[in-house]
Amino acid sequence: MLLKDKVALITGAGRGLGRGLATGFAAEGAAVVCAARTGAELDEVVGEIRNAGGRALAQTTDVSELASVEAMVAATLAEWGRLDVLVINAAVCPDMGRSIFESDPQAWVDTVAINLNGAYYCVKAAAPHMRQRGGHIILIGSGKGHRATPDDSAYACSKAGAWMLVRTMAEELAPSRICVNELIPGPVDTPMNPKGRSQPSANDWHKQPEDVLPLALFMATQPLSGPSGQSFSMMRRDSQ
Repeated sequence: MLLKDKVALITGAGRGLGRGLATGFAAEGAAVVCAARTGAELDEVVGEIRNAGGRALAQTTDVSELASVEAMVAATLAEWGRLDVLVINAAVCPDMGRSIFESDPQAWVDTVAINLNGAYYCVKAAAPHMRQRGGHIILIGSGKGHRATPDDSAYACSKAGAWMLVRTMAEELAPSRICVNELIPGPVDTPMNPKGRSQPSANDWHKQPEDVLPLALFMATQPLSGPSGQSFSMMRRDSQ
């Protein structure tokens, strides 16, 4: 098993891509802390993992609140005493498809609070406890954080900031053997991005969460000497 004896913490794990990564990591031997805002969804995914013989813990968390994130990390350490892999997946995009003229200022604030501030809170809370053994931090990014597109400014700007966070944290955490990288899955058929909501280009496709798992496992099992500060994309070059 690729993640035997490892402990993984995954935010946004109640559904969609986060749920797929949680069940996939557990199948590869990891003890998985599943974090999200909706407790009922977490109970379902944790039940699925445990019924399959895996180890999992549900932790209701709002990543836009530092105290909630700190409690999430504390629960991880209390249950298993270590943290090896952090997957920052929780994200929202409530204003997708709206121009700056139509955009909702509160939606902008909420998007940045979860997608960017939440990522920072997760790194800040988890990294001090990963120093002893080293580990991997994987941030689920977006091609929209690397290129300008119209009618999605809040999400694009939050993901662009998160990509810079990946690079700066990779530099800061390198002496502690903590690798920080971005995973860009491209369009994935999830409740946040169902088929029909967005139209991928002719050179891209909507994937299922399980299609992203092999790359996530690859990133979570690389040597602690690197790679770090990198973006691993499942989008085709001409669609980025």
